[in-house]
Amino acid sequence: MKTKKTVLIVLGLLLLVSIPVGVKLYRGHGGHDAAQQKEMYHCPMHPTYTSTRKDDSCPICGMNLVKSEEAAPAAPTGGKIKFYRNPMNPAVTSKTPMKDEMGMDYVPVYETEGESKEVGGRAPIKMDSAKRQLIGVKTAKAAYRPLTHTVTSSGKVAYDPDLYQSISEYKEALTAREKVKDSSWPEVHERAEALIRASALRLRQAGLSDEQIAELGQSGDTHANLLLPGAKAWLYAQIYEYEIGLIKPGQAIVAETPAYPGRVFRGVIKAVDSILSAETRTLRVRAEVENPDNMLKPEMYAEIKIKVTLGSRLSVPLNAIVNTGARKLVFVDKGEAGFEPREVKTGFEGDDYSEILSGVRAGETVVTSANFLIDSEARLKSSVTE
Repeated sequence: MKTKKTVLIVLGLLLLVSIPVGVKLYRGHGGHDAAQQKEMYHCPMHPTYTSTRKDDSCPICGMNLVKSEEAAPAAPTGGKIKFYRNPMNPAVTSKTPMKDEMGMDYVPVYETEGESKEVGGRAPIKMDSAKRQLIGVKTAKAAYRPLTHTVTSSGKVAYDPDLYQSISEYKEALTAREKVKDSSWPEVHERAEALIRASALRLRQAGLSDEQIAELGQSGDTHANLLLPGAKAWLYAQIYEYEIGLIKPGQAIVAETPAYPGRVFRGVIKAVDSILSAETRTLRVRAEVENPDNMLKPEMYAEIKIKVTLGSRLSVPLNAIVNTGARKLVFVDKGEAGFEPREVKTGFEGDDYSEILSGVRAGETVVTSANFLIDSEARLKSSVTE
């Protein structure tokens, strides 16, 4: 009996000794980890206010808190402070400690190692697969593709007596020079050459090239279809200034007119004017199209399309680009690392893709759908972490 009491007393003493040790171990390991793994909630309007309580509300605006993607890491001990942020208005910052109008201390924002670079007020963000699927994230590769661009323009069937007259004068000047080629008077030859130069200059101002002008001298065509269309008709189209670098003689065009719905008229660009319209900032293009049964009439309206091949160029889908006004951005999908904002410089825009001059490399994956939602979250994160 005495022995049993002794054993119970010893066990009791061991238990009393082990309790503080267990508590210490829990605080040093398990307890700390559990605290780190607590779910955090923040105010959608004031992201700087956080809480571990799901049913809590924001003391500033009264809104219910929402779950944070991941718990905010504690500021590193001894870490360098970047600046201080107004607790009521995250957009207001200070380089030195201060208080706001209500006497609240500005919140310090610390530098962190390996922190990702922000672009244009957008911070890199992480997003799990469930949320990606929820908002409908889609991606595509940046790659070299054959780009095509369709230039669309309004136009009309030509009625151009001025050009017709200029062509007639040029042909008459050529005929006059032929008639006096045997003359012994130098002045006669000089006058004939001057008439040819003057009439050729007017044709150049109308957009005809030297090759086309030379063809006029060898052809018996009077270009009467500039006044009244025949088997072929002339179409004039106005091309905007930013697209004139894509247009040149010899390119194929298609035209449609409200007078004949569904009917397509095909032709070729013959000339591009050399003088830009100061009022409309457009350049006139002249094309010759087939005119079966004399369907096209002078001054008839036409919708003209010119498909231009740009060659193989590094490109991304058009809907991958977020145009902020000051810059153009894409979000590169880095997998588990999240979405990284990149500023890009673009070239020509194709029908479905945009040329990339810098900012993204071939093979990288960019976001093509839900990128405006991602952009909003990236701006929100930037306002909190800057």
